[in-house]
Amino acid sequence: MIRTLLVDDHAAFGESIARVLNSEPDIEISYCSGIKDAVRALQERPIDVVLLDHDLGVERASQFLPAARELGFAGRVLIVTAWVSDTEARRLLRQGVSGIVVKQSSLDVLLKSIRTIHAGGSWLDHRYRNLASEGGAAEPSASGPVFNERQRKVLRFVLEGLSNKEIASHLQISESYVKAILQGLFEKTGVLDARPVGTCSVGTLCRSALTHDENGACGMLECHGRPVPPILPPPSQLQRHRNRVAERWSTEEGP
Repeated sequence: MIRTLLVDDHAAFGESIARVLNSEPDIEISYCSGIKDAVRALQERPIDVVLLDHDLGVERASQFLPAARELGFAGRVLIVTAWVSDTEARRLLRQGVSGIVVKQSSLDVLLKSIRTIHAGGSWLDHRYRNLASEGGAAEPSASGPVFNERQRKVLRFVLEGLSNKEIASHLQISESYVKAILQGLFEKTGVLDARPVGTCSVGTLCRSALTHDENGACGMLECHGRPVPPILPPPSQLQRHRNRVAERWSTEEGP
């Protein structure tokens, strides 16, 4: 379940969006109209994703972010706005927001952006995508990508040869959410293409060799030469899945 907080000073918009998103099986959302109420909500209950309007009347999104971090908020922030200047967008990205989506976007786009950033990825509306290449977003860690618990679980199932549908069933989440998690993995590891492995379309992220040392310890998964922290089960649990992956590599098509 993605525990979400929507902060928007336009009640008609905020209440309508909250009502629609609450109908999604994997999203639980609450709504408030200002920074003071948003900070109180963070203190009262755990929040995974904050949907934050940039223009809150006399307040701005950039005022909320430092206050949230002071409270120890470690979730993700998605700016949902009618418009924001490039200068302010750069500032928000430097402050650590995970994405920017415009209110003119469809509900499908909003849902996909929420699931993507919750899965560890980022989301920028097309008019702001050039800002990421300018270095506005936070630089990745030199020690390599960091995976959250759900990403590790999904990647483990992928390496075992499970389909997106099977993974969704195991984790009790939607298939579209599984795809959003995979997209987050693509972005974290630099994988841009997606080719089928087993029954999952996960590209070279999972096409790479699985190795173990002479003592049978878990080795490293390499993606374009970049090491990913070892998260694999012992070799005995992988053998039958590796065989299945090898057999299906050239015949299966991704979703």
